[in-house]
Amino acid sequence: MNHINLNQLYQFVIKISNEFNIDESHSLKHSMDVFYYAVDIFEHELELFNFKHNDEYVNFKNIISFSAILHDMCDNKYMNEEIGWDKINQLLIHLKIHPESIQIIKHIVSNMSYSKVKKIGFPINFSNDHHKFAFHIVREADLLTSFDFDRCVIFGMYKKNLDYNQSFNESILLFDNRVFKYIHNKLFITNYSKNCAQLLHSNALIKINNLKKYIYNNINDS
Repeated sequence: MNHINLNQLYQFVIKISNEFNIDESHSLKHSMDVFYYAVDIFEHELELFNFKHNDEYVNFKNIISFSAILHDMCDNKYMNEEIGWDKINQLLIHLKIHPESIQIIKHIVSNMSYSKVKKIGFPINFSNDHHKFAFHIVREADLLTSFDFDRCVIFGMYKKNLDYNQSFNESILLFDNRVFKYIHNKLFITNYSKNCAQLLHSNALIKINNLKKYIYNNINDS
């Protein structure tokens, strides 16, 4: 697998986001954020891997990068999942990605969401431990972006047509019932993500509490 072309991938994200009305909570900025976290996790956990040669290292890193950037371009909240995957598949074929790598990317993207992990657990049918760990890296990177409270509010306003106050209150419930339980529910397996999640959890809690004080005490509905 050759080194990835970020420009081509991000242009694809823009194209698909426009085509399927994927709002900013799941489009380009989110793809960039998940990619950044995935790279950071990978670099901090690199000593766990024993790559036999450079091509194996590049292939592993690229599988993570493709999966992180493209993962929401087949999200069933915005489209039929298989239609979205077909478009991703066409891109990967155009980029001359090896068929085996494409299947690994599909397996990661198709099984990494919070809802699927909660429903069926972690997938076990990866061909080797490297691919299984790639799944966890991308999945954890996506979870780390979930601590962004504003992103949650934005999703409610765009996708559910809620006003700000409605989406704000719904987002608080989602954080209480889901996001703030990630650590307790042991959804992070890498040391980097465990440490990062603790910090993000604390920062999100401070932000939400400050916003609640300001909004509830100082702003009246007109």
